[in-house]
Amino acid sequence: MRLVVAGSPAAAVPTLRRLAASDHEIAAVLTRPPTPQGRKRVLTPTPVAQVAEELGLPVVEATRVDDVVTRQLVDLRADLGVIVAYGALLRRPALDAPRLGWVNLHFSALPAYRGAAPVQRAVMAGDTRTAATVFQLVEALDAGPVYASDPFDIDPEATAGEVLAAMAETGSGTVLRVVDALADGTAVATDQVGEPTTAPKTTIADGHVGFDRPAVAVHAHLRGVTPEPGAYAHLGDLRVKLLRSSRSGGTPSSAPPLAPGALGLVDGRLVVGTADEPLALLEVQPAGKKPMDAAAWARGLGPLDGKVLS
Repeated sequence: MRLVVAGSPAAAVPTLRRLAASDHEIAAVLTRPPTPQGRKRVLTPTPVAQVAEELGLPVVEATRVDDVVTRQLVDLRADLGVIVAYGALLRRPALDAPRLGWVNLHFSALPAYRGAAPVQRAVMAGDTRTAATVFQLVEALDAGPVYASDPFDIDPEATAGEVLAAMAETGSGTVLRVVDALADGTAVATDQVGEPTTAPKTTIADGHVGFDRPAVAVHAHLRGVTPEPGAYAHLGDLRVKLLRSSRSGGTPSSAPPLAPGALGLVDGRLVVGTADEPLALLEVQPAGKKPMDAAAWARGLGPLDGKVLS
C-alpha cells in the first residue's frame, strides 16, 4: 500500500523504520517543524524528520494540519495514513485524505489513558501492565475502533521513558501487522469497551515528589515523571532532581524508621522516608550540578540528621 506516516518524537521512529523496510511504499512523512534544542537553542529537526531524511523520504513539516497541508495530503493519493505521536490533531477532510483513513498507535489499553501521556500516567499510577493499541483515527480523542492491542508488562524499576522506548519497538510490529491486514482485506476493527480514562500531558508541577505516601506510590510517581517533566524535591532552598529510585531487593533490614522525606544512609545507599518504609534513591542532580550517585551526594551534605526532602 501507499502510505503517509505522521510522527515527531523518538517514539515514532521504530514504526517509521519498520514500515520503510516493509513491502509498503511511504509517499511522505508528516512531522512538526524544527525547534530550538539544548543550551545554545540550536534549531533541530524532529527525530522523525532526521530519520526520514536518512531514508530519503519526502517530508512535510507542519505545526498544524491546515487547508494547505490537507491539500498536500490529498495530492499524495495515499491508501492509508499511519500516525504515532505527531503532536497535532487531524480534522476532516484531512482524516479522509488517505483512501482508508488513518490508523494510530497509542501506548495504552484503550479506552484506558486516552490522551497525550498514557505511559507516564500508567507508570505514575503504579500499573504493572499496559498495551500497544492500533486503532482507526476519528475526530474524538483516541476513541476509534481497535484493530489490535498487544499487552505489555511494565518493569517495576523502569522509568516512563524506558517503558515508552520499549513499547515503541514492540508497537511498531503491531502497526505493521495491522497495515498488512488492511492491505489484504482481513483487518477487523472492534469498538472500544469499558469506561474511558484520560492521560493529560504532564506539567512541571507533576514532577514534584511528596513522601507522605507509601514507598511503592512514591517510587511509581518518580518513575512516571522521568525523564519528562522530571522528578524533583527540595532540601531547604535547594531544588534536587530525583533521577532514579529503587525498590529492588526491598528495604534493607538495617534501615531505621524514617519520617516522610527524612534522609538516611543504610548499607551504603541513600534512603528517604515515606509513609511506610524507606525508599532507596540511586541518582540525583542538585541544582546547577551534573547527575551524580545519590549516596555520594548525601555524604557531601555532612550529618543527615534533620535533613528532609519536601
